[in-house]
Amino acid sequence: MKIALAQINPTVGDFAGNGERILEFSRRARERGADLVVFSELCLCGYLPHDLIERPDFVARNREEVERLAAKIPMPAVIGYVGFAKSQTGKRAANCAAILADGQVLFEQQKMLLPTYDVFDESRYFQPAEEQQVTCFGGRRIGLTICEDVWNDKSYWANQLYKRNPVAELAAGGAELLLNISSSPFTIGKRTLRYDMLRAIASQYRLPVVYVNQVGGNDSLVFDGSSVGIRADGTIAAQAAAFGEDLVLFDTAEGTGEMRAQPAGEIEAAYEALVCGTRDYVRKCGFRNVVIGLSGGIDSALVAAIAVEALGAENVLGVAMPGPYSSEGSLTDARALASNLGIRMETLPIVDIYDSYRKTLAGVFAGRPVDVAEENIQARIRGNLLMALSNKFGNLVLSTGNKSELAVGYCTLYGDMAGGLAVISDIPKGMVYAMARIVNQRKPVIPESVLTKAPSAELRANQTDQDTLPPYDVLDRILRAYVEDMKSPEEIAERFGFPLELVRDIAAKVDRNEYKRQQAPPGLKVTSKAFSVGRRFPIAQKYVI
Repeated sequence: MKIALAQINPTVGDFAGNGERILEFSRRARERGADLVVFSELCLCGYLPHDLIERPDFVARNREEVERLAAKIPMPAVIGYVGFAKSQTGKRAANCAAILADGQVLFEQQKMLLPTYDVFDESRYFQPAEEQQVTCFGGRRIGLTICEDVWNDKSYWANQLYKRNPVAELAAGGAELLLNISSSPFTIGKRTLRYDMLRAIASQYRLPVVYVNQVGGNDSLVFDGSSVGIRADGTIAAQAAAFGEDLVLFDTAEGTGEMRAQPAGEIEAAYEALVCGTRDYVRKCGFRNVVIGLSGGIDSALVAAIAVEALGAENVLGVAMPGPYSSEGSLTDARALASNLGIRMETLPIVDIYDSYRKTLAGVFAGRPVDVAEENIQARIRGNLLMALSNKFGNLVLSTGNKSELAVGYCTLYGDMAGGLAVISDIPKGMVYAMARIVNQRKPVIPESVLTKAPSAELRANQTDQDTLPPYDVLDRILRAYVEDMKSPEEIAERFGFPLELVRDIAAKVDRNEYKRQQAPPGLKVTSKAFSVGRRFPIAQKYVI
């Protein structure tokens, strides 16, 4: 059977647009001689609609669109959608896959395994399937699964999360081909994990595997696509592009297929994820242009480079806002960056505004030393100016804080945290530098001085980040172990040989600043544990590590 892997970028709730993409890719697949075209999980309504699923009219609209597609689609296709659960008890909705052909819905399968970890909360919305059924199509016995249904096979996972194993049940039922439609978000290292798991399944059951993943950004999640066709011996025969729509063919009889080039490494893949996520967040939220505060530092430089690649230089505005402690070198670096990127830059000095604030507050601040309050005033002035430009011209503000800063609260509410999207909020400081070098390998746009100078917020004289924080290579290792790996301070100190007092101090900063992070704009998730979806800690609590 010649199968087309149709990797599309749906928008949540855009039934007309998503349906047209499905028809367009189906026409292309038919022209290329495919026997079956396979789309991704919930491709009709976009993954994941969250509480839209609780609206009966939303679920009913899914079903109406399925029937409409069945009547219009030019060839047999597998699509994903939200359907009504077959069971009379439990949730009313189900995560469904259907085979459409000859103007009708030939076969439907509900998702059996509903993930409730990390960013997933599908048990909130869906009723799981009670059984997996093998269906016949094109002379082949097909097992049709949905995303998590293939993530519980004992041939790969030592510790299974579910009692049922849909893959084993379908194989036992005589399946000759396994299809999996998926909406699996990108995180660093996950693409390799997926490939290894799917190859293990193909080898274990001696079945060709077709895996079609959603691509594009929806809110904080970025889906990489990277769909694959795998031979029964576990080798990859077809592979779609990463982070872009694609259509590739996989001939299960011949074991041949089309292979697209992939990102060179995990940092490059994460960079592509940020470009994809930024583009889709801006466009799907109805914006065309963005505005970025350019400090002359590495974080704003990387965000600006991502924005230009995602949206085009003509749609990016950079704003330098020099204050009383800004160095001339920082302003020069910001100008050089803007010139190299080809973006427009405005300079709005904040010294007079800052002096006005100081004068207004002089009475109530009398007798107290200058401290972080005055520093934060500068950051909040800059946030106000960026939001004023956003209001006046309809630009979306991209905030520039990284994960290391956000973790320990080295950021200002309503100041540098202001914005509509936190592009690099899941990127540790060390990775910011690595990504910046990848940017310059493609085209040298970030000035070398930005890469080599000591990072500084420039909110007081001669300030550097390391006045307050440990070196970033130390901080990032502590944060990864504490935030992503859930290690205790004692375990971290022993593992890395760091002073326990230092590790406890960093852990305390992480815990104390939960209130800030929950007021931050949404960020793009690329690590296993981001400060956004998938990480749920209380603000008011007294548990001490």
